[in-house]
Amino acid sequence: MSRQVTPRNAAGCGVHLSLSSSISQQDQPMTIRVLCFSDLHRDQDAAKRLVELADQADLVLGAGDFANRHEGLSDTLALLQSITQPTVLVPGNGETVEELREATVNWKSAMVLHGEGCEIELQTGSVPVWGVGGGIPVTPFGDWSYDFDEEQATEMLAGCPEGAILITHSPALDTVDHDTAGRVRGSQAIRDAILAKKPRFAVCGHIHSDWERQVTLGSTPILNAGPRGVFVDVPK
Repeated sequence: MSRQVTPRNAAGCGVHLSLSSSISQQDQPMTIRVLCFSDLHRDQDAAKRLVELADQADLVLGAGDFANRHEGLSDTLALLQSITQPTVLVPGNGETVEELREATVNWKSAMVLHGEGCEIELQTGSVPVWGVGGGIPVTPFGDWSYDFDEEQATEMLAGCPEGAILITHSPALDTVDHDTAGRVRGSQAIRDAILAKKPRFAVCGHIHSDWERQVTLGSTPILNAGPRGVFVDVPK
């Protein structure tokens, strides 16, 4: 069963979540502070705020849709590349992985993932991250949308290490994927992967009506980030 939380306001911009709030202070594990965001859709004011917030983070995760239907990607990424903290990005359904990689060629601290993973080196050690972008399942938006079916998604998620941080553009089915009418729009493949791989934390975007919502699926906290920026303290 999923537990949904609405994050409280934090100091400054953005919001803050602690994934270990039920653990006593004495027993809390070491954490890394992660700044999560998604769905900027060319919002340059939001991008500028994220640059300011990023200095407070150990790791930055951008869960796709930096552009609008492939337009405005370079301008948005030109602002974000001022972020010097280690950053992992996945494409949304509004830009392709090739477009995103081209737009980040000068962003030295950023890594683009799509059906692959990396080890992020932090002062406290390395953290495994796996990323899958695009709209999953295929959206009704037409040819412009960068989409994948559930079978393709299953293949791209197969290599995710157990206990990694998982970043996807699309949410897992019946988690943080409710549209304005309350219908679930997420991915069965992502849901299955989370239950099987037990990532320590999963972040997504795509469904705007569930921005800044968190649920727990199995043992994994899942956040639909949104463009404002959400700080999450993730157990190391």
